[in-house]
Amino acid sequence: MTGLTDTAPARLHWEGAAALPPEVREALLGPGAPFELTTEDVLGVPHTVFVRRPRTLRALLEDKTPAQLELPFLYSVPAGRTWTYREALADIDAIGVLLQRRHGVRAGDRVAVVAANHAEYALLMWAVVSVGAVVTGLNGWWTGPELRHGIALSSPAVLVGDERRLERLEPGSVPEGVPVLRLDRLHADAQQYLGQVPEAVDVAEDDPAVLLFTSGTTGRPKGALLSHRNIVNFALVGRLSGAMATATAPVPPGWTPPQACSIVTGPLFHVSGIAPVLVTAASSPTKLVFPAPGRWDPVVLMQLVQEHRATYLAGVPTQFWRLLRHPDIERYDLSSVTSTSTGGSAFPPELVRALHERFPRVRLGNGYGMTETVGLGARIGNDAFLEVPESVGPAQVTVEIEVRRDDGSVAAEHEVGEVFLRSPSVFLGYWDDPAATAAALDAERWYRTGDFGRVSGGLLYLESRRRDLIIRGGENVYPIEVENRLVEHPDIDDAAVIGVDHHDLGQEPKAFVVPRAGSGLTEAAVREWCARALAPFKVPASVEFRTALPYSDTGKLLKKTLEDEERSR
Repeated sequence: MTGLTDTAPARLHWEGAAALPPEVREALLGPGAPFELTTEDVLGVPHTVFVRRPRTLRALLEDKTPAQLELPFLYSVPAGRTWTYREALADIDAIGVLLQRRHGVRAGDRVAVVAANHAEYALLMWAVVSVGAVVTGLNGWWTGPELRHGIALSSPAVLVGDERRLERLEPGSVPEGVPVLRLDRLHADAQQYLGQVPEAVDVAEDDPAVLLFTSGTTGRPKGALLSHRNIVNFALVGRLSGAMATATAPVPPGWTPPQACSIVTGPLFHVSGIAPVLVTAASSPTKLVFPAPGRWDPVVLMQLVQEHRATYLAGVPTQFWRLLRHPDIERYDLSSVTSTSTGGSAFPPELVRALHERFPRVRLGNGYGMTETVGLGARIGNDAFLEVPESVGPAQVTVEIEVRRDDGSVAAEHEVGEVFLRSPSVFLGYWDDPAATAAALDAERWYRTGDFGRVSGGLLYLESRRRDLIIRGGENVYPIEVENRLVEHPDIDDAAVIGVDHHDLGQEPKAFVVPRAGSGLTEAAVREWCARALAPFKVPASVEFRTALPYSDTGKLLKKTLEDEERSR
């Protein structure tokens, strides 16, 4: 890694309070205020925490005024049904009673779910955490052998799924005695318990709540175990952000803003799916719209935004590109959208510019986090995002960030190193995998992200995943830099860059490019485009044209697939 002479260490922590007017800072963060911060031990290590925080997810959900309880919470497009918060709590309790009485579910038990997104899936998630058990999200796209692995690893007390995915189960993959339940039938059966409440359980804030499997893009999926504290902390960070925005830009007198509304597009077995269900709508009354199951479709999204007056859009860069380039985008009224966001990686600057051009009044944002941090880490938005779209922003509330060298020392500002995160939202560890946990979490609960980045001017910039780094003749090539240049070309719809073996140089970059239909793009034109803005060693040595790139069901580019294909040639 590059060694520089700057003496400022590459560390970040939240500094947003300093930018607030004194009266706002005192009202939100001062002694006795709703978002007062303090230092407390979390699993034996001092952390910044909220003083007045709910200790469990159920307490967070119940933290609503009587008027808020009557607001819409869930809407199912297939069923055409709306649940208010009050109605949802009644269904959640009924499901909790069923799980306890009929299936013997107790605190700490895993309840595995393999299903497409449904409002009933969200109700089940809340029921499971309400009785102190652990929601275990099995990937809905897994094959039979992959489901067998997930079930064997998590040892669930109950398995719930929809018909299509339960049919994938191989004989013997579910241990004898473990009930296998249909999601729709479970919800119907639970109606007999309406009006009853589950047996009280003692749940501590560091008890496990959710088990999510990592994407498996670099190997067999591991189960990341998230606690009630992990998720509640992220929810309060979001609630504080909203309170700061309201306090610094109050609404006009006499005007009541509409209830927030989001179309749930992230799968509920992924952090992007649990965020709206367990975080956003729990911390602030939000209507969550569940489309009919199926792959993401920009037309369906635009139809639902128009019909439900959705205020928020979340997605990955590929989805935003497809939305912006859809020929029918002007046919739909998307004016209700007030904010958009993505997470997990840097946004291509060209996409940021395109989004701002199409939605000039919408607040744009990007966050950096991962399953192991419930998505919490760094975040950038609004004008700062437009000015420096290459950055993923400053540290969020309660988060500490360090960039470290290979020897473990903290890098200097502007120096590229590995990104480490610490916050109350950092996971408990990998389920039944102490070796993987020890490799990811040190004794001071710093999480090793595996990402390369640098700190400059109080902002975090991502360079690449550690495993993606290409070393060409001793020079470091960060694929994200080359990819950002490629997608700026008007005739390139998508691009990925990997390292391929070279007998003299060690590695050289190869680009996989999806050209715009009918463009007639050539390899020479692609390389010449890169050479205009990049050093010669960064220019792809070869270009392969594809009709599409491989993505996971959560929208993550599967570079390992490209690498495996390349090695097999």
